[in-house]
Amino acid sequence: MSTDYQKARAELGRRLRELREESPHGRLTGTRLAAQLGWPQSKISKLENGKQTPTADDIRAWADATGQPDVFQELHGRLKGFESHIRSWRRQLAGGHRPVQETWNALVDGSNTLTVWENNAVNGLLQTAEYARHVFEGYASLQNSPRDADDAVRARIMRQEWLYQRGKRLNLLMWEGALRAQVCPRPVMAAQLDRLLGVIGMDTVHLGIVPQTGSLQLPPGNPFWIFDDRLVIAEDWHAELWLDDADTIALYQRVWETFSRSAVYGTDAQQVIHEARQKLGTP
Repeated sequence: MSTDYQKARAELGRRLRELREESPHGRLTGTRLAAQLGWPQSKISKLENGKQTPTADDIRAWADATGQPDVFQELHGRLKGFESHIRSWRRQLAGGHRPVQETWNALVDGSNTLTVWENNAVNGLLQTAEYARHVFEGYASLQNSPRDADDAVRARIMRQEWLYQRGKRLNLLMWEGALRAQVCPRPVMAAQLDRLLGVIGMDTVHLGIVPQTGSLQLPPGNPFWIFDDRLVIAEDWHAELWLDDADTIALYQRVWETFSRSAVYGTDAQQVIHEARQKLGTP
């Protein structure tokens, strides 16, 4: 079952294809348009098939390249209409967790830098499969949604391939409480903390831990993701908030930077994780 967001993105993709095929410059193939824009041909395909969300710059370039610059305002209106809204969990999870994970996979795949604050759980890009399974099962019980943990886990783990791509960057801050929240059995949590210890030092991951005993300028608040400088997704119990206006994105960036000043990194972060690991008392 497609989410409203996916449907709107698919409609925008169909509109982009229509503009390409009806270009006053003559019929424009996807390959030719890609060459004209300096994009990989796969990007043209993903945009037209609703598999990737374009940026405002993308649709402006598309309108210009297809010889129809006046259509930019229409395209931009469509983009803003489906990027900034409240997406209830009840509606999103009607078809289970897997479709939601696939939407996130597309968002992450189209981003180079992710700036993330997590205050209640280990970030999905660093979760082990078993930890993720327990998280999905817990939320499925809460929301009375279809039980598709196996499919959801596979989709989430697939997203982690992003971490091994050159030019990608995960700037992640985690509240220490997320390391100590036992949302899964102790052996699963121990393996999860071992995984976190192992990512410190990766070229694509900049991990900071905000200690519970540290001095904070702001309360921990809710988790959020910043995708490059184009979109923020903030989570609450009932819904996700998708926010794309520049002032709001700048606000969330300031919040992240405020938390970053309370965080520890490198060997100090490893020590905080190691202490949480020791508390579990497992081999």
